[in-house]
Amino acid sequence: SAGQIENVPMSDRGSHERFEAVYVLVREPLVRYLARRCAVDAVEDLFVEVLTVLWRRIKTVPIGGEVPWALAVARRTLANHRRAHGRAARLLAKLTLLEPGVEPGPEPRGGDLDLDRALGQLRTDDREILRLFAWEQLTTAEIAVVLSISPNAAGVRLHRAKERLRVALSIQPGKNRRPSGQEVVVERKEARDGR
Repeated sequence: SAGQIENVPMSDRGSHERFEAVYVLVREPLVRYLARRCAVDAVEDLFVEVLTVLWRRIKTVPIGGEVPWALAVARRTLANHRRAHGRAARLLAKLTLLEPGVEPGPEPRGGDLDLDRALGQLRTDDREILRLFAWEQLTTAEIAVVLSISPNAAGVRLHRAKERLRVALSIQPGKNRRPSGQEVVVERKEARDGR
């Protein structure tokens, strides 16, 4: 706000104004991104960590690419948080003689159990690229920024992840399962033989 900017040295006013503008753009997408990937009580702390990086590197935030840039920072911040939380959980498990639990990171449940099961069968990288596409509604170029890969690689990975999800959905219990290659050969042979 204007009152806050008056207290900022003249040389930093441009950075401060840019930070405020970027904050308005990235606030909601960042909160959604973090809330979908970590425990509720960690969202605020992680959000502040991302904003701290954003402030320190405000001059390097690309104009027009603020959201993917911030999500890339959030992704790395979340990975660091999970590593630290995992170490703490393993240490606690050793101290209490309990087996270590599953790495934290709640999956939002949209009420579609088949989709939840199918996503659970995919690799972590596939799940993440599908989330960036579907939940965050990022373009392939923006996904590339978040994942630090080329847009072409992002397109290929997204296509492959969609295909893997399609296959995983087709073999859900109670669904029409895609026949295996061997079953297709047998079906064609039986059709040819008139069975």
